[in-house]
Amino acid sequence: MLGHRKLEIPEYLSILKRHWLIIILPVLILTAVGFGLTYVIPPVYLSKTLVIIETQKVADDLVKPVVANDLDQQLASMTEQILSRSRLQPIIERYNLYASQHLTPDEKIEAARKNIEVKPIRSEISRAPGLPGFNIIFKNSDAHTAALVCGEITSLFINEDLKENEEKNEGTTDFLKGQLEDAKKSLDEQDEKLADFQRQYIGKLPGEETSNVTMLTSMNTQLEAITEALTRMEQDKSYAEANLAQQTANAAAGASVGSPAGLPPSVSPNGPSTQQVELQALERQEADLTAHYTDDYPDVVQIRRKIADLRQEIAKNPVPVTSGGSQAAAQSRTPESQGMQQMQAQIHALDIGIDQKKRQQAELQTSIRTYQDRIASSPLVQEQYKELTRDYQTAQTFYNTLLAQMNRAKMATDLERRQEGEQFVILDQPNLPDSPNFPKPILFTVAGLGAGLVLGLVIVAILEYKDTALATERDIWEFTKLPTLAVIGYISKDEPGEPRKRGFFARLNPFSRKQPLAQS
Repeated sequence: MLGHRKLEIPEYLSILKRHWLIIILPVLILTAVGFGLTYVIPPVYLSKTLVIIETQKVADDLVKPVVANDLDQQLASMTEQILSRSRLQPIIERYNLYASQHLTPDEKIEAARKNIEVKPIRSEISRAPGLPGFNIIFKNSDAHTAALVCGEITSLFINEDLKENEEKNEGTTDFLKGQLEDAKKSLDEQDEKLADFQRQYIGKLPGEETSNVTMLTSMNTQLEAITEALTRMEQDKSYAEANLAQQTANAAAGASVGSPAGLPPSVSPNGPSTQQVELQALERQEADLTAHYTDDYPDVVQIRRKIADLRQEIAKNPVPVTSGGSQAAAQSRTPESQGMQQMQAQIHALDIGIDQKKRQQAELQTSIRTYQDRIASSPLVQEQYKELTRDYQTAQTFYNTLLAQMNRAKMATDLERRQEGEQFVILDQPNLPDSPNFPKPILFTVAGLGAGLVLGLVIVAILEYKDTALATERDIWEFTKLPTLAVIGYISKDEPGEPRKRGFFARLNPFSRKQPLAQS
């Protein structure tokens, strides 16, 4: 009556009591089958090794890695490379893998890929990004072969890591070297342009405005002083020319009185020479200049040099001493002739000074116009200079950055060659398994026991569900909803000992059960 109504615990126990043999038989059979399969299924041995990712031995502050490796991506890429046909085919041939299975080369490679497993290890303590390491697992029917192949695959990972890091660093170094050469050419071009610009606009460059203004102010002051001196010298010349004209007129008027025979009125045989008069005029100019300027002023130096040269000439050509007749003639000379000679010498010296001042005035005016042009064109030159300097600074900064990266790449490459950078290190060597990883006898036995128990219970449940016999008063009530007045017990027609002999087969047959008669 299982499934037709709700049963109680005693009824379940009664069912188990009636069908215990049906439950026991599958349990025993399937348990024995599970245990026997462990001797039939080929064993699978598992060899495992642990590889950790060791950080570089030099501090990152001193030598920074050139290429920031994403360990997850790097491990996945390396796994694909190592599981390729070119890497697995030599291993399969070297260790004669899957020879007894009569597989094609492609099937052997696929079987090897399935038996190789790479498991990343996540750090649960530090919770830092990246991988602290990974496990390499290989499965094979022979324990010794599994350990050898696992070690071979581990060596591939180690060598591939070293090769990949070195190639990345060398590739980065070569790339930076080419970029550095291009940056140096660009920097040299910018440097040459800047030098040409500075030569072309010398005096107009930024930072020279103050010196230009200072020089312009100084030149204007000098120009004013020279203009004043020129004006004064021209006035002195006009005055001297007027005096000379007056003296000439006076000399002409007194010519009738007479003069020494054979000498004109303007000649004085024993009077002051022209050089001496010129020397006196230069000394007066020197006194005038030193009153306004210092001793190192160019005009003062020049006038003093002229005075020294004139004195040397006078010393070389002294005035000869005249005889008694000449002295008599000199005594008879008029004072007007001496004054005229002095005036002529003074006018000559003034003419020389005026010419010199005019030349200085012209030179200063030219220099002033030059400095005025520099100051006027400074804003435009400054704008061009800023643009040129900005390009130069950009090229300089780019070159310095590439140079620093180049040096860092060289150090990182040297670090990898010394095997002091980030690398894979074998922490646990591939183990030689002493027992197969599959099949497990205990696991198969327990699985057979569980499967037999489930199968027996399912069979009992099916038998009870198909059994519609009314065995108890509750069954009668469930179907008729009427109370039971009397129950007539089952009377067997067989011999008294026969039901006990056929009890086992009768319990297996649901239609051989006792059928109590219910009467309402």
